[in-house]
Amino acid sequence: MFSADLAATSLFLNMEADQSPTIDDACTIDYALMLRVGEGDHAAFRELVERHQNAVIGTVAKMLGNTSESEDIAQQVFLRIWRNAKRYRPDAKFTTYLYTITRNLVFNETRRKSRKKEVSSDEREENSNLMTEANPDRRPDAEILQAELQQKVDEAIAALPEAQRMAVVLRRYEQLSYEEIAKVLELSVSAVKSLLFRARTSLREALSEYLSD
Repeated sequence: MFSADLAATSLFLNMEADQSPTIDDACTIDYALMLRVGEGDHAAFRELVERHQNAVIGTVAKMLGNTSESEDIAQQVFLRIWRNAKRYRPDAKFTTYLYTITRNLVFNETRRKSRKKEVSSDEREENSNLMTEANPDRRPDAEILQAELQQKVDEAIAALPEAQRMAVVLRRYEQLSYEEIAKVLELSVSAVKSLLFRARTSLREALSEYLSD
């Protein structure tokens, strides 16, 4: 269980650690691209999509637990960016703007599903076994354990309340600062820290068998 202990513990370390400030040339590039997109530059838009589409798709997939929907919603995110590019102002990082649009669409989809209450058993099986191969007996024990842990982590995150889940995904996987997450979720920094604290508590309970004492 040693490798699993380390992997599970890293989930909490990555959530708790302060993000190192950097001189963000990426922000300058994103803003320059958005200026061109606002002028109808398709090449700039393609470059912007290429820079950020994997992060958006990954965030949506982790939020909804459904990779088959993530690309469709990511397309909607970038379509909104294209349509609103002329009105874009760099009041915050482009990624904050990007994840705010992503949050809105993901939350809308979550609520739509809650109203319809339609989640097929096929969908659940597909999404809960994303890292499972056809014949796991042929894989090394450590690899099987790692895949099992990843599945348990994904399930534990998926079970969190909506806002907690978004905060964890943005912090753990996209390495956003507390301040950026607060802007995306339209909350105070202290509220974000409270969300993450509650999320960590729930995740520790769900993953207790994988964590060292």
